[in-house]
Amino acid sequence: MAGSKASARVVIVGAGPVGMVCALALNKRGIPVTVFEQEPAPVEDQRAASLHPSTLEMLDDLGITEKIIPLGLISSAYRFHDRVSQSVIAEFDLNQMRNEFRFPFVLQYEQYKLTASIAAEYGNASDFDVRFSHAVTGLIVKADGIDVEVTSPSDTETIHADYVIGCDGGRSTVRKLAGIEFEGFTYPERFIKIATSFDFGEANPKVAFRNYFSDPNEWCNLFKVQGKRAPGLWRAIMPIQPEETDEIALSPERIESRLQKFFPNNGRYQIEYVNVYGAHQCVAATFRKGRVLLAGDSAHVNNPIGGMGMNGGIHDGINLAEKLARVIHGEADDELLDLYSRQRRHAAVKYVQAQTIANKRLMEERDPAVRTRNFDDLRRTSENPETAKAYMRRAALADSLRDAAAVT
Repeated sequence: MAGSKASARVVIVGAGPVGMVCALALNKRGIPVTVFEQEPAPVEDQRAASLHPSTLEMLDDLGITEKIIPLGLISSAYRFHDRVSQSVIAEFDLNQMRNEFRFPFVLQYEQYKLTASIAAEYGNASDFDVRFSHAVTGLIVKADGIDVEVTSPSDTETIHADYVIGCDGGRSTVRKLAGIEFEGFTYPERFIKIATSFDFGEANPKVAFRNYFSDPNEWCNLFKVQGKRAPGLWRAIMPIQPEETDEIALSPERIESRLQKFFPNNGRYQIEYVNVYGAHQCVAATFRKGRVLLAGDSAHVNNPIGGMGMNGGIHDGINLAEKLARVIHGEADDELLDLYSRQRRHAAVKYVQAQTIANKRLMEERDPAVRTRNFDDLRRTSENPETAKAYMRRAALADSLRDAAAVT
């Protein structure tokens, strides 16, 4: 077993929620970290916004959760709707999990806010160095570590690191430089996310803060976030078929007709922002190649139904930080990092990938008989306390953590 390396430094590429949480977890274990982010500041990209109970517990151990709860929206219940019949099929109430979850709710808190809050509080010290406008452009593996080539607006420099962690998204430069395959598929349709200040909750008492509308022609996820000001924003995510161009999908007329078709409104919708993006289901062949490690979207991507991508990524970062700190402190051999790869890849494949694919199939099912059977199953599951709790454990990724921990 190697001795402790007091001067060891870990480079993290990507200052999103996964990279920043991983950096904070390492730093709290006495490991100096440098985070490189190619964007000039935390990107307000309006992506993930749901922190599940299992993730809130991990963030609480880092001293984050109590700080962000007042800044987000607490959502204890989520509902499945049938748009065709305009009925609520099932509701799952996380209040039933009070004896199991430290935080029996989902916190609706946009990922860019989490990133910005960690950067602002911790990211200016020499041992927790966050550098925006810095893009990693090369990795040279050496016997004693990795030379990281970094390009900024002013120059290009080389930083020596003991380990490099790629948290730089689905198109990860780190993953590509390391030559790690990304295995999976891309959906033929794209998704559109529309944010509006229209208050769906006030207009429709059937709507909770988190909603899943099944429809054979155009399903929808509808959930509320705090936004930048009261009373908050509602986000609607819907599919766009391959034949519809981005130009058409993003036109004001098409956005309005899409919302009016789904949620008829006497007035015109006030749109705060909208974007179109592709969706993939991919997992890296390994989360570790020597001194290069992957976490979050660099390691696995999935469709957004169920809010599992960011949560699974944060779970990666926490798992990795604990193991990497032990290796650097000389408490374990670096084979422990292979265990990280096995555990978190298992969680990504068996839980995040499987659950998000199943969620999408439930939402878009067209066969009337299958839809009826699915709804009956979901209703029975929600009405039985034991099966409802089992469903919520899986949806909150609690099962994935337990199962992954058992991987050796």
